[in-house]
Amino acid sequence: MAKQEVPVNHIEQFLPPGTGEAVMHYLHEYKVHLTIARERKSILGDYRHRTHHHNHRISVNGNLNRFSFLITLLHEIAHLLTFEQHGNRVSAHGREWKNVFGGLLHQFVQHKVFPVDIERELLQSLKNPAASSCAEEGLLRVLKKYDETQTQQPFVEAIPLGAVFRTKDGRVFRKGEKLRKRFKCTELKTGKVYLFSPVCEVEVVNSH
Repeated sequence: MAKQEVPVNHIEQFLPPGTGEAVMHYLHEYKVHLTIARERKSILGDYRHRTHHHNHRISVNGNLNRFSFLITLLHEIAHLLTFEQHGNRVSAHGREWKNVFGGLLHQFVQHKVFPVDIERELLQSLKNPAASSCAEEGLLRVLKKYDETQTQQPFVEAIPLGAVFRTKDGRVFRKGEKLRKRFKCTELKTGKVYLFSPVCEVEVVNSH
């Protein structure tokens, strides 16, 4: 089973110390159906608004470190709060959502629940919260340091020029030159060129 429902009073095991009560306040108040998902290739979390038949539903990948989990959960709670305020009348990651997400991040940052390096990156992101849960490159770099396992795949920026790598969907590419902020990489099977974020995690096939 890809997901399992987690009682909200057990969520502390996924969160940084001292944050459970504040998080559970939102989950209880809005009767959120929370599920912990296995690693998903394309998303870290997901939100589905309430209907006549269902409560608000949020899922978060359970393989995230505690700080990534909290940030992702706040991202989804921001969608919930934006829906409660505006329904479907505003864009998913528009100004209204950014304001709500920024307010949630500030609430936790001011209580010093994050390490200094993560806090520094979050303060930068508060100026314009990204649409993706942990989208800012600097934030992704520091969050990766707190992953429990040391076998995490490298970022594209860390592998040599010309190295061949595999993405999570199984496609194979050769790393090329950097164009402004992204790397120009060629898919070996099709010859098509794609632009990769420097902090995209990949599996190195060979480095020659």
